Amino acid sequence: MSKPRVVKDYEKVDPAIIHEIKRHYPYGFDKHLISFKNPKGKFVSALPYETEDRYYLIRMTREEAIAIIKADDDFDASGKLKVEPVEEEADPVEAVEELDAEELDTEDMPAEEIIDETVDPEDD
Repeated sequence: MSKPRVVKDYEKVDPAIIHEIKRHYPYGFDKHLISFKNPKGKFVSALPYETEDRYYLIRMTREEAIAIIKADDDFDASGKLKVEPVEEEADPVEAVEELDAEELDTEDMPAEEIIDETVDPEDD
């Protein structure tokens, strides 16, 4: 069984997942980005990260990946993780961007495997 895929911008990812992403990519993100063409023919880049129950595609450009590392105190001037990152507490009201189904490569990501975290099951 394949894992559901979650597509999010970096700043909207849960801090606990960010903590794990830093540990997984201790030398920065820019060399690990993947690119794919969406159905509109536009190239999209993302940082892949897999947990036990989900496969994340964290949307970012190469320039954004470099800027994120430069601005993060957990990384030194050369872009290497200095110490064990400090896990921040999650914001109780997490801002989540809506998934744009047209931006997803439907051949690689069947719609039933994508979790749209903007939908609250209690609102049904």
